[in-house]
Amino acid sequence: MIRLKQMIIVMFLLINTQIVIASSAVYTASVKGDFEVIYKNIHTALEKNRLFVVFEPDIGSNIANFEKRWGKDYNRNKLDRIKSMVFCNAWYANQVSNLDVSMTAMCPLHITLTYKDKITSVHFVRPDYIAKGSNAASVAHELTQRVIKSIKEGISASKNK
Repeated sequence: MIRLKQMIIVMFLLINTQIVIASSAVYTASVKGDFEVIYKNIHTALEKNRLFVVFEPDIGSNIANFEKRWGKDYNRNKLDRIKSMVFCNAWYANQVSNLDVSMTAMCPLHITLTYKDKITSVHFVRPDYIAKGSNAASVAHELTQRVIKSIKEGISASKNK
């Protein structure tokens, strides 16, 4: 009976969550659910993990102003929402700058959430990919894992509501 319950839980998670690496440089996680709830929970998880959100551009609203001007080139993927969170942790920024000044180009970090057909997707350019071969590679790896952990926690909190 326990195995059946475990299999049902695993099947539910597979159906409702997709984690895809779009390319090795971009981490993507997708989940069915309300965009605002998922956005809020990921924001909370980032801050809980000491990744402080400093700016929240609503990209979808901004580009909507160009719908007439861009015509058929406007929003060809028919996304309902595009919104980002720009965040930073001063300790990591300091460590990266100590190890490889050029890697400060990653700071601040950001994730972008898209929404279409009741699916919210989170896209994150991985610092560990960018910093390959750099003296800051180990710090970038740790930072990448912290952000991905935050994304997963936010998605998980969204499922529990």
